[in-house]
Amino acid sequence: MHHIHRLLRNVGSALAVAAFGVGALTPAPARAEWLKAESERFIVYSDGREPQLRRFVQELEAFDRLLRLRLGLKVDEAPYRKLPVYLVGSHKSLTKVSPDAPETLAGFYTATDEDIFGVAIRDRDADTLKHEYAHHFMWQNFAATYPGWFVEGFAEYYSTVTFERDRVSIGKYNENRIYWLANGAWLPLADLLSSRPQLSETRHRETYYPLAWLLTHWFMSDPARQRSLAAYLADVGAGGDPVEAMQRATGLTPEALEQTLRRYMNSRMTYVQMLTTFDTVEVAVTPLPRSADDLLLLNQRLKMGTPEDQRAAVAADARRAAAQHPDDPLALLVLGHAELHFGDETQAEAPLARLLEQQPDHVEALQYMALIRMSAADQMDDYDAALRKRDEAQQFLARAYRADDLNYVTLMLIAENRAGTPGYPNDNDVAVLEHAFTLAPQWGEARANLAQVLMYRGRNSEAIRLLEPLANDPHDRSPVARDLLQRARDAEAQAAALTESDAEGPPEAAATAAASD
Repeated sequence: MHHIHRLLRNVGSALAVAAFGVGALTPAPARAEWLKAESERFIVYSDGREPQLRRFVQELEAFDRLLRLRLGLKVDEAPYRKLPVYLVGSHKSLTKVSPDAPETLAGFYTATDEDIFGVAIRDRDADTLKHEYAHHFMWQNFAATYPGWFVEGFAEYYSTVTFERDRVSIGKYNENRIYWLANGAWLPLADLLSSRPQLSETRHRETYYPLAWLLTHWFMSDPARQRSLAAYLADVGAGGDPVEAMQRATGLTPEALEQTLRRYMNSRMTYVQMLTTFDTVEVAVTPLPRSADDLLLLNQRLKMGTPEDQRAAVAADARRAAAQHPDDPLALLVLGHAELHFGDETQAEAPLARLLEQQPDHVEALQYMALIRMSAADQMDDYDAALRKRDEAQQFLARAYRADDLNYVTLMLIAENRAGTPGYPNDNDVAVLEHAFTLAPQWGEARANLAQVLMYRGRNSEAIRLLEPLANDPHDRSPVARDLLQRARDAEAQAAALTESDAEGPPEAAATAAASD
């Protein structure tokens, strides 16, 4: 309930204004010159013009501050980890990172075991990136057991924020969502409230996101309805049925709610204009070497999931691109990474070792060198020899941690390298995983891995709190989190039953105890 009240605090307030806008951006030249812009919360890479890059970073910073202001957080507080964003000039460039990206996709966001980052096309609106950043922001600050429709509706609601010269507009309607609502068959409200958007068997699933947006907009547009939303979220968070909880909170059956939403959509939908001032943040812009044109996006491609039948081709692409820039640090990193995960693992160490000669504190290179040894240890039958390999891996990871103690990947690898060794998980292992989770709550495995060691140590109630948001994540298609959550709940119930049984004790034991007193 505490999270929910904070999430909804001040959502209807109107305050004074700051202006950060992104103008029309021109396509990048055929041979790009990549720039890196770093601010308090973001690292943005772009092969476009510097003034446009600076304006884009200012808008991202303003968007983060706006969310903080609206949701009752300290406006000037920065997260532990800056979010990398890659701005590209076309859909073709987008596919260099995600080859299967649909033609209509303007950008995406991903959280993996190697990175958490976003990619967006410069000359389109930033609605997609704002939507994904709203998810990123919610996971960082307000992770709770929200129903799937609200997770998506919250992101959709804030995705249309616009920054103009003298005002910030929040809650403007989304033309694409309105089109589907006006012309498509609506998903039944009971299905919206109880299902996840990926379920292929759901009828009229194309209206899931539009309806999630409309229902959120309806709640957000009125202070009394905001209080009803808070009550509904608290009810669902406590285990209430999401359909019945909606009727309890609003007094409306699913059929009546649908009619209410149809009338609301056809009325004059209102939005909020805020008057506030956001200070311009300092942005440091540096040019990247020419190798970035061939290698920067490919390096991110290597961090994405890749089908087995495409892995050899990805490795071949990396070899060709790296060969164009001999002894370049980025080329050495890409080559070593590609060989390790997609090509010939025996060829991975040489380029990474050369990179560490040039830059001894290169964190990613140190991580990959550790992974080479961890992989070797996994393949050894000799237990002592495997431990020695893990000790070597630990040395590389210790160097990586000294170079950057806020890198969640290093922490996760430290824990992974320890798993299966004597005494695991000890207090330090738990602390390492807790630190990794604090740095990267958006990455599901950070939650799941921490939850598993907590369950092993009998801390099931803590594991349940970690797993509930993940198990309810509308983007998560894997049953792993839901299976873990059920195991934790079963273990908690069993422990409670044993405690109750021990407290009561058999009648003979109680009589004996009374006699001895």
